Amino acid sequence: MPAITPTNNATNPNALGADVARMPKSRFSSMSSEDFMKIIFTELQSQDPFKPNDSSAMLQQLNSIRSIESDVALTDNLKTIVFQNQLSSAGGLIGKRIAGLNADSQRVGGVVKSVARSDNEVALVLDTGWTIPMNNVEYIDDGGASGTGTGTGSGSGSGNP
Repeated sequence: MPAITPTNNATNPNALGADVARMPKSRFSSMSSEDFMKIIFTELQSQDPFKPNDSSAMLQQLNSIRSIESDVALTDNLKTIVFQNQLSSAGGLIGKRIAGLNADSQRVGGVVKSVARSDNEVALVLDTGWTIPMNNVEYIDDGGASGTGTGTGSGSGSGNP
């Protein structure tokens, strides 16, 4: 029966409980769901089939695994939705004047000519040659399309606001 070996090189199995109690909480919060599932599966593989664990404890563990898998799938889906939303928003900025920080933290600006994707990040390519990550946009000007700019055209209005 394989044993789960502690990562802190403790040789006294009774001291493990004390070590776990003294561990900073960030160590547990930094454990991924995959790490947790590996621990659960190792425990399931290590138990004696003639002396199984309590069935209610087993059901709780299985429910924990299902919950973690569901959370992982939900997180992945939400990341995809957020990325698609960001990509769509970036596309709506084409033709608008923006300003913000480029990847080197330099303040740059220009008119958005295109949108680029790099891994899971969306960036705006400007007519000045600069690229600004979507998260670093600080200023957006629609060029007076909202009616607040100074227009030079003349003509008669229809009376509608």
